[in-house]
Amino acid sequence: MFIETEEDLRAIYGHPKETVVKKMLNKLDHHCRHFISLSPFLVMATSRIDGHADASPKGDRPGFVEVQDDRTLLIPDRIGNNIADSLSNIIQNPEIGLIFFIPGIRETLRVNGTCQISADEKLLDFFSEQGKPPRSVISVEVREAYMHCGKSIIRSELWTDANKISQKDFPTLGKILADQISELDAESTDKGLENSYKNRLY
Repeated sequence: MFIETEEDLRAIYGHPKETVVKKMLNKLDHHCRHFISLSPFLVMATSRIDGHADASPKGDRPGFVEVQDDRTLLIPDRIGNNIADSLSNIIQNPEIGLIFFIPGIRETLRVNGTCQISADEKLLDFFSEQGKPPRSVISVEVREAYMHCGKSIIRSELWTDANKISQKDFPTLGKILADQISELDAESTDKGLENSYKNRLY
């Protein structure tokens, strides 16, 4: 049995409490702004016009996302693998969803809105790190912002050592890629990745 209608959904889940609905803001209040200023990591969700979706991690120093005003966020897009799935999606469909994390804090911050990609030189220079500007900056117009409870973080024990594993218990990315792409060598691929992690973060 699949849930295919809103009526079916509500028959199982019921309706949210009034306070849950009221917490959904149409702008960033001082608590949202404070959370973003402390966050070093977010996950960004975008989709193509045909609905094909992607979720992409973004991370940097705490507060790397700039709050321009209570309805505008600026996210630097730094050097990566050049697939640029999220950016391609945004060109087709400006809708965006963000979830911000702070290590050690159980609650998260969710932000939804629309966005544009900027290559303005002054803006790129503003976000320079180690003398290197990002490739572009994603400007988000906030439509909805709200704090999300910590149940998923608590259940996963994400901020504890309980579920941490050693690298020896999982193959390196070089090994995985070598298994997936026949012409790659695991050892040399791992060396290349480590060099990139060391010298191409910005």
